[in-house]
Amino acid sequence: MDESLELGLQPDRERYTLPAFLDDVAARHGERTALRFQSAPEVAWQTLSYDALRAEARVLARALMGAGVVKGARVGVLMANRPEWVVAAFAVSLAGGVLVPVNTFATPDERDYILRHSDTSVLLMRRHLRRHDFVAEIFASHPEIESAEPGRIRCQALPHLRRVVCLDLAAAHGGIESGADLLAQGVDIPEALLDAAASEVRPSDDAILIYTSGTTAHPKGVLHRQRAPVIQSWRFAEAMALGRDDRVLSAQPFFWTAGIAMSLGACLGAGATLIVEEVFAAERFLELVESQRITALHAWPHQEKAMAEHPDAGLRDLSSLEKIEFSSPLASLAGIEKDVWGTYGSYGLSETFTLASSLAASAPADLRSGTSGRPLPGMMFRIVDPETGERLGETGARGEVAVKGVTFMSGYYKVEPELYLDQEGFFHTQDGGSFDADGLLHWTGRLSNLIKTGGANVSPLEIEKALGDCEELSVAQAVGIPHPVLGEVIVLCAVRAAGADVDETELRSRLRERLSAYKVPRRVLFFEPDELSFTSNQKLQVGPLRELALERLQREGAEIEGVRYGR
Repeated sequence: MDESLELGLQPDRERYTLPAFLDDVAARHGERTALRFQSAPEVAWQTLSYDALRAEARVLARALMGAGVVKGARVGVLMANRPEWVVAAFAVSLAGGVLVPVNTFATPDERDYILRHSDTSVLLMRRHLRRHDFVAEIFASHPEIESAEPGRIRCQALPHLRRVVCLDLAAAHGGIESGADLLAQGVDIPEALLDAAASEVRPSDDAILIYTSGTTAHPKGVLHRQRAPVIQSWRFAEAMALGRDDRVLSAQPFFWTAGIAMSLGACLGAGATLIVEEVFAAERFLELVESQRITALHAWPHQEKAMAEHPDAGLRDLSSLEKIEFSSPLASLAGIEKDVWGTYGSYGLSETFTLASSLAASAPADLRSGTSGRPLPGMMFRIVDPETGERLGETGARGEVAVKGVTFMSGYYKVEPELYLDQEGFFHTQDGGSFDADGLLHWTGRLSNLIKTGGANVSPLEIEKALGDCEELSVAQAVGIPHPVLGEVIVLCAVRAAGADVDETELRSRLRERLSAYKVPRRVLFFEPDELSFTSNQKLQVGPLRELALERLQREGAEIEGVRYGR
């Protein structure tokens, strides 16, 4: 395939909806296995064919319609990667609703923000995940849900929420309905009525509302049209050269765009089999690569490092792996000797539902390692002056990357578009970059203070807000410190208030109660006020602070996630 990625997408643009996508992949791949899932090592594998996935999604969609889900209604899904998540996602779209994937890493406060801000009216969930009992957490935060009549929730903190359904409850519990309760709502919804509702879903309709950290104190709601996840699913399937014989194992959560498009959607588009796992564990993933003969692994670099360094790594047969980055520490264990496949020659955002520019995975290694690919069909780029917003037209000019196009978001939910789009509709990404004479994008790094760690975006403002009532600190600023595996690690730089004796352990413990685990700083460094640099209007200068923190870590010879800092 040509590295420009001129993909052979569906010729009928009306097929760019999730209901049509589900019909299309079921028609193409029928009884082939779409998903495999094992809830525990001692439990038999659950296998779902393409036809069965479509059938189950239709049953749940009829139930949602019977429960009152209408066109545009927000339906939250709170569960980890499981077949039920996939069924629910397609069912919501079949019924005409808007899917709101809820981050399972979120704290109760963060989860409440997502549900309230998204105007979620129905929440589908499973009860347990690791240490979480989501039913208990919801009742603790909102006693009025526990005392409500099922299907008639009245909660001031979540004013649009009417139903909460826990799919694995045997019977209703307080105001929370069981999965059987919900399915009973669909018995009087004819298949023809479901078909009529699904036929009214258009590519331009809202489909998915993703919450992702940005430069604000709260996560941003990124609202996408139906066409975005469908186009990106077809693109990823072809770009990664996935086929029917591929067996894919993914550590990417479905509540973010990469999990939806790169792992789930691409596998379905290609007719491949996706091995679904709720959580990442290095030992388990190594066992699965061997026992399931995995051909493609979708994991972040720090996860691949954990697998490669696990004592079992050398004992497992990883030879089935073919579609994995040559730079991965697993490549040599899989017997990969040449760099002939890789996805790193790309650039994308949550706002573009992943890829905006890319090269085919089979493109020459030097292009994939040295550039971020070419703009994909339907995507438009500009390089602009980050201060003035003026376009920089000359080849090689470095500036801020601006983008718009067919998979660009419908918008930030509840934010006026003029606050994030320029007069010509371009989105200024706060990423630096340039284009060379061959039209290849060269990404040069973040221009904002946003921290990207382990594949996730983290806003320093979220961390600072979580410390808003901490009177023991007079200054608290989170910065990203370069890390060869995670990309960046979060370090909190702080100045103690006069007379305070708060320490690093206490602060990190406090933040663990208020933030998702991946947002908690790996280190807290204390400084004296005269060590810090401020602007003329007394704002802390982040660049010098980041350098100061790195120097401190190097001086200490600090070790963070297996990497030792030192001169």
